[in-house]
Amino acid sequence: MIVLTAILVFIVGISIGSFLNVVIWRLHTQEGFLRGRSYCPKCRTTIRAKDLIPLLSYIFLRGRCRDCGKTISWQYPAVELATALAFVGLFLRYSLSEEFIIYCIYTAFLIIVFVFDLKHYLILDRVMLPAAVISFVGGLLIGLGFQRILIGAIIGGGFFMIQFLISRGKWIGGGDIRLGAVIGLMLGWEKLLAALFISYLAGSFFGLGLVASGRKKWQSRLPFGVFLTAGTLIALIWGGDLINWYMDLLGS
Repeated sequence: MIVLTAILVFIVGISIGSFLNVVIWRLHTQEGFLRGRSYCPKCRTTIRAKDLIPLLSYIFLRGRCRDCGKTISWQYPAVELATALAFVGLFLRYSLSEEFIIYCIYTAFLIIVFVFDLKHYLILDRVMLPAAVISFVGGLLIGLGFQRILIGAIIGGGFFMIQFLISRGKWIGGGDIRLGAVIGLMLGWEKLLAALFISYLAGSFFGLGLVASGRKKWQSRLPFGVFLTAGTLIALIWGGDLINWYMDLLGS
């Protein structure tokens, strides 16, 4: 039964991932999310229904548009697969609970921020403002408590605000401040600390790797929202386990 449900969750996940691709594209082009059918960004031809099957259409078309033959971005199957795998991970951790549903909604926002920041080095208020409202309500529904949510938002936003003021905006952007506050609303302050630790650890490794390979210089910017969203997703699934492991380590 668990396997069958996980398969269904995976299918729902890739379908939602397909919709997230539309949202990401239309955020960039500033089109309405629900206006008109999807089209090829290269030749502007409306995509046929049979070519809109998540993952499978990309494979059958060998990553190319049926009409113009130009390459389809890796983003489309990657987002669909990542969303599906994240949903399955959340299901295995929380089963079909209220937390599972709310965390899946959080995941959708995190994936949008991840991709948009990776491609455009921007964290949009059009995404952050609804994410903040939904995260606040969601936190109350799953029992995080007003105080824990509020402290999380203050720590998350304040942590990046301090860096922004010290560096005069050179280290991070204003979007990171808002993202930090939203992550605090999503996680509460305890899991927020785990997410920040994971994010900075991953960012350091990737940054050093890029510098060592010559692809970036020491003064180059990195889209830190990418690491923050990835760290938050990990904390949503395994944050409690990481905190317990760390506390046991301190007590041993």
